Amino acid sequence: MVQAQRREIIQPPTDSTSNRSRFRLLPKSLRLLIVVAATVAVFTAIVLWPAGRPDWIAGWLYVGIVTLYFLVNLAYLERVNPGLIEARMRMGKGTKSWDVVWGFIFGPILLAVYVVAGLDAIRFEWSTMSSLLWPIGLILFVSGAALVSWSMGVNPFFEKTVRIQTERGHRVIDTGPYAFVRHPGYVGLFGWCVSAPLLLGSWWAFVPAILSVAGLVIRTALEDWTLLQELEGYEAYSKRVRYRLFPGVW
Repeated sequence: MVQAQRREIIQPPTDSTSNRSRFRLLPKSLRLLIVVAATVAVFTAIVLWPAGRPDWIAGWLYVGIVTLYFLVNLAYLERVNPGLIEARMRMGKGTKSWDVVWGFIFGPILLAVYVVAGLDAIRFEWSTMSSLLWPIGLILFVSGAALVSWSMGVNPFFEKTVRIQTERGHRVIDTGPYAFVRHPGYVGLFGWCVSAPLLLGSWWAFVPAILSVAGLVIRTALEDWTLLQELEGYEAYSKRVRYRLFPGVW
C-alpha cells in the first residue's frame, strides 16, 4: 500500500505540463520568436480567412503593419522595460474573476472586427469605403500603438490581466502618459480598434469596433475601482490626476 501511494506521488507530469516546463527552459529570445510567429500566423488566418481570397491587399498590408508593430514594440520593451515582456507571457496569480469574464466576452467582440471586415469588404461587399480613408486609419493606428508602447515602457505592471501584483512590488506609476490620465493604455487601444475598419475598408466593421471601445471603457471603470480599493497610494494619485481616459471629459 505504501509503495502504491509512493508511486502515485511521484507520477511524472502530464504532457501539457511537461511541454510548458520545456518551453520555459528555452532561451528568452527563442521563446519570443516562437510566440510572435504563432501569434502572427493565427492573426493572419483571422484577418484573411473571412475574405475568402488570399490576394486581399488591404488584409496583407494590415497584417504587415501589425507584425511590424509587434516587433518594434518588443525591441522597445527589451531596451526600456524587459521584465514586462516576461510578465505578459503568463497569467498572473490573483487575476480578478470579473476580468476573466470580461476577457471571454471582449475577445470574440474584438475578433469580430476582422471577421466582419473580411466578409464585408471582400467576400460579400456589403459596403464600399473610399481608399482615401486608409491614411486616416494608419494615423489612428500608429498614434494609438505609440501610446500603448509608451504606457508599457514606463509601467512595469502593465500585465494582460487586472490584479494587484503584490509579489512584484506593485505601486502607483505617475510618470510618462500616466501624468496626464490614469489609463493611457486604453486610450491607445481605442485607436487600434477604430483604425481597423478604416485600414481594412469596411463600414460594417465599425459595429464590433465601437462595441470593443465600449468594452474597454467598462474595463477601465472596473480596473480603476479595483485600484482605488486595493492599491496603496492610488486614491491620492486619482486626486492629482483626475481623469481616467480623456482630460476634461472622464
